[in-house]
Amino acid sequence: MRVRKLTLAAMALAAGLSLTACQNDDGGTDQGAAPPAASTASSSNGGSESAGTGSSGADGADGSGGSDGAGKTPNGTGGTGGTDGAAEDGKPAKCRTDELEITATDATVGGDTEGTVAVDLRNGGGRDCTLAGYAGVDLKTNAGTLSAKRTGEQATPVVLKDGENVTFGITYPMNDSGGSGVRITGLVVTPPNETKSVTLDWPGAATLPVTDGSGTPVRVGPMGSAGQGD
Repeated sequence: MRVRKLTLAAMALAAGLSLTACQNDDGGTDQGAAPPAASTASSSNGGSESAGTGSSGADGADGSGGSDGAGKTPNGTGGTGGTDGAAEDGKPAKCRTDELEITATDATVGGDTEGTVAVDLRNGGGRDCTLAGYAGVDLKTNAGTLSAKRTGEQATPVVLKDGENVTFGITYPMNDSGGSGVRITGLVVTPPNETKSVTLDWPGAATLPVTDGSGTPVRVGPMGSAGQGD
């Protein structure tokens, strides 16, 4: 019996030691809880990768074409360039015949050896316009049409504001021959760089002297001139 009690006591002691060992093993497992914390850090890294995806989204925003759309502004700039091309050399467009009020008056000064007719062009088109060069001048006569020859003076472009005017001169020889000469029946004026003409009454002397046909006796000055008489 005593031996059995000792055996039971030894078994009880062994069981107690075994239970303690098991509890220590569980505690080791608890201490090993640190690795899950490391997994949490990995998850944070994964979050950074998600943030990286967000950055890719930002790249997508760059590629969204918003900036490219702004790059379409040159089309607008192109439109502005068209506007700059509308004002060539910084001067308004040429004056049209229909925009001009054209009149002619006798401007001969007493004692001159030549007669002078002043032709006035007034801008009535409601906008600024430019006259550059010489007008076309033809005299209608009983012997046919006589075209005036340019004097050769420098022709400077003239910008006319609405309501402003410019004058050029026509000079012609006086008929002192005592004969009937060539009778003038009208004056045809074509503004510079235009094809439409205006026919006016001739305000000067009624006739021109008869010539030998070696050249025209009538001359026209550029815009801004008023003929030799001036």
